[in-house]
Amino acid sequence: MLNQARPVFRRFVTEIDHLPAARVFVGLAIPGLMLVAAGRTDLLIYAVFGSFTGMYGFAEAPRQRLAHQCEAAVMLVGAVGAGILLGRLHAPPAVLVAAVAVFAAVASPVTDRLGLRPEGPFFGIFAFGAIAMVADTQRHPVTALLVCAGTAILCVAVGYLESTRRVRRGTATDVPTRCPPHRRGIDSTTQAGRYALAISVSGGIGLLLGVGHANWAMAGAAVPLAAATSRDRMTRGMHRVIGTFLGLLVATPLLIPGPSPAVLGLAIIALLYPTELFMARHYALALGFFTPLIMAMTELADPTDPLTMLTERGLDTVIGVAVGLAVALLIRDPAPHTVVMGPYPDNALEIAPARNAAADARDN
Repeated sequence: MLNQARPVFRRFVTEIDHLPAARVFVGLAIPGLMLVAAGRTDLLIYAVFGSFTGMYGFAEAPRQRLAHQCEAAVMLVGAVGAGILLGRLHAPPAVLVAAVAVFAAVASPVTDRLGLRPEGPFFGIFAFGAIAMVADTQRHPVTALLVCAGTAILCVAVGYLESTRRVRRGTATDVPTRCPPHRRGIDSTTQAGRYALAISVSGGIGLLLGVGHANWAMAGAAVPLAAATSRDRMTRGMHRVIGTFLGLLVATPLLIPGPSPAVLGLAIIALLYPTELFMARHYALALGFFTPLIMAMTELADPTDPLTMLTERGLDTVIGVAVGLAVALLIRDPAPHTVVMGPYPDNALEIAPARNAAADARDN
């Protein structure tokens, strides 16, 4: 059975995926185990959002990864801070939806310009909305923000040390990335408009169904928009729905029995490794681990009826993805500009960025 399973496993993950997964896992495991030992599992949600910093700079070289992870840390910690502020101010739900939509519209062109990978502001959007929903139950908001920031800093340090080790072994070079063509100029404005509209509509529908629905619906709407083409957006939306329902099947036996906070905390830490392991290769499979992780950390931050939460998560995901795909179809990409290629080969647009990157590397 093991021999038959290996080829299937290799279709979803390669050797290069294990190291980033381990790096992200370490970034959460250290603060996570400390919080579990201290009996502060209610703060795990803040550590988890800080640990998402480690997901950026997948296989980049030291300076490039350091810059991108620092930028991602600022986005994530800023989103968590904004969520804490709105939650503590008891902002009306409509204000929350509007604030997340504005955040997405501003962060989308910024992340595109910086060339962050994973693309788009999804994790920032998710952090903003999720924290705003639970921040009013947190007795120590400053401590919560420090936990998020400290975890993000730890992930930056772990990422930089790992990348310098690869350089010493001669397996990496510091070549800067360029913003891909479909993310430049007016298209960034179009993409920002998509995010603002999709989040506003999905969040509004969530509010009509009940305040607790808004965040999940907004997150679901943002997911397909990160893809570059209409076909990729459809595929990513389908993966989101299928992966979420797969994850709900995993989350049900984890949450329904009502395990202790320590058990849930350890499960959250353990689930982050397979989430990152499959994230780059098979999004739906990764969500099978990511969804119970999110469910568990939400339950620790703001305990509620698990069955209700699981049911709402499935419904809100379908609503959000449907809205995101509808907006993507409604707001089309601008027509590409005609480029005179002259004597250059058909793949000159692909060759030119590579030559520019190589030239930049030599200059550095």
